[in-house]
Amino acid sequence: MPHRSIPGTRGRVRPLTLHGAPVLHTPCAEVPAFTPELADLVEDMFATMYAARGVGLAANQVGEALRVFVYDCPDDEDVQHRGHLVNPRLVSVDGVVIRGPEGCLSLPGLEAGTERHDETVIEGWTAQGDPVTVHGTGFFARCLQHEMDHLEGKTYADRLEGRRQKKLLRQVGRASWNKGN
Repeated sequence: MPHRSIPGTRGRVRPLTLHGAPVLHTPCAEVPAFTPELADLVEDMFATMYAARGVGLAANQVGEALRVFVYDCPDDEDVQHRGHLVNPRLVSVDGVVIRGPEGCLSLPGLEAGTERHDETVIEGWTAQGDPVTVHGTGFFARCLQHEMDHLEGKTYADRLEGRRQKKLLRQVGRASWNKGN
């Protein structure tokens, strides 16, 4: 595989937006046009996700309030899924609901047991305007649902309740990256 075909190799690493920033808590806008700038954003997002050692990244996590996310994530059978979605729409979530550990590049170093369905289908477009449908199972389904939440202005912390949410928010308050907020 030529080096140029790997997403992110031409992108620049952008600073990550951290929990509490308004852009993470506001629904993202539809992408109005498939432009070279959109393709550059997708490249930058891949570069940023890889630099941070993540498996998914939404545009608002790099300060862009647009309905775009990238992923490079395994499913439960260790099949790797890599791609991106522009203006995605959640078609379905199905299967059993599993509470599993979930982290986020916008809440570095933290995780909490979060309930997600183990199957999901999302439709959207590529940065070039081609339609795409993505089917996810297991961990990959969790990743897709997590990124869709970001586009709605939510983080996994918003899915937690009671004691688990309070514990995570205490950890956010004590986190070294949250000093000064």
